[in-house]
Amino acid sequence: MKTKVIGLVMAIMGWAGLYGQKNCSTSSYRDRVSQNDPSVAAAWNSIESFTNNYINNQAGIAARDLRGTVIKIPVVIHILYHFPEENISDAQVIKQLDVLNKAFRRRNADTILTPPVFAALAADCEIEFELAVSDPRRRNTSGIIRKYTPVKEWQDNDEMKFSATMGDDAWDTKSYLNIWVCKMQRVAGYSSLPGADPLKDGVVLATNVFGSGRVTGLDMGKTAVHEVGHWLNLHHLWGDEYCGDDKVNDTPKQGGYTAGCPNTTQISCNNGPYGNMYMNYMDFTSDACMNMFTQGQKLRMRALFETGGPRSLLLNSTGLQAPLVFETPLPEDPPRWLYPQVYPNPARDEIILDIAYDIRWIGKTINVLNLQGQVVLQLTLSSKIQSIPLRSLSPGLYILRARKEDGEIIQQKFVKL
Repeated sequence: MKTKVIGLVMAIMGWAGLYGQKNCSTSSYRDRVSQNDPSVAAAWNSIESFTNNYINNQAGIAARDLRGTVIKIPVVIHILYHFPEENISDAQVIKQLDVLNKAFRRRNADTILTPPVFAALAADCEIEFELAVSDPRRRNTSGIIRKYTPVKEWQDNDEMKFSATMGDDAWDTKSYLNIWVCKMQRVAGYSSLPGADPLKDGVVLATNVFGSGRVTGLDMGKTAVHEVGHWLNLHHLWGDEYCGDDKVNDTPKQGGYTAGCPNTTQISCNNGPYGNMYMNYMDFTSDACMNMFTQGQKLRMRALFETGGPRSLLLNSTGLQAPLVFETPLPEDPPRWLYPQVYPNPARDEIILDIAYDIRWIGKTINVLNLQGQVVLQLTLSSKIQSIPLRSLSPGLYILRARKEDGEIIQQKFVKL
């Protein structure tokens, strides 16, 4: 009984740490999705059955056996930035793709750090990632989309995946791996799982962990490896519960996630003498200690691409084929100001309110108040550069005031001559 109580306390402490740390929110995201849409859970069960059949009876899959074939996945990177420093460089994107490819092909230099007891299980997954050269209409592309957004910080709720919510719409998710890079709130990244809503399918990564990140422990681009692992149907090693099941046979059970960068054997769930496989990409270890996928994880990922598999159509994508149409896209310039501008001030006949930095203000009501707090003028904002007539007002000091649903306000003083 005492042992069970200790185990329960450890589990609670582990989960408190996990959600306090919030490095990867894929498991909580997955739970929310399945609660909101029961059909998704049914799709996941079907995919799990397909995956198990493939793993247990590879020889029975004759229509297209991909063993020994390197799978190449077209990638489109959606960079959403508010401040200029969030508009990361092409070099940073290339660096991140290089980290992904080395990890999935087991060509990273730190593979020598895999403990000998686990080295025999380590796999070259024979999966590679390349920036798309053709978009869904076969137009030329760099595979990198840059888009100014008025949103300063995002949550793990998929809003960055839609232009309607100031994000960017996914390219055909049956033909591309979509990766959104944006400033995240408390989260390093999360991913959809195969079988989810195709409009939301893809990986989201925080700007400060993408490529060579700026967060201690997450500074080598391996958060992307972890999240793409989820996108390819891998789970956390602990199965998202104490001593849970990650559905892979050659990864030892473990009690929870591993923090930091251990240098000794970590034993849990009776997995001695070798202990936790904390150097696996699907743990929460610091980037410097992650260096392997297993053969079992490889089989699970590659099952998705067999005939009838949920990611099999990626093999027919034209994203890596030469484009048929060559166009030079017009650059989308960010607004000059990242806050509301009121001019001229003082003014006689009208003032101009510049809200180009955030078009979500359009359609909102703005009030002009006198110093007694009385509304003396009210109008609906209808343009990014809004004219506000002042002829009906007496000379004096006034306040412009408006509020959005998210709590953001405009409150600007001006003088009417």
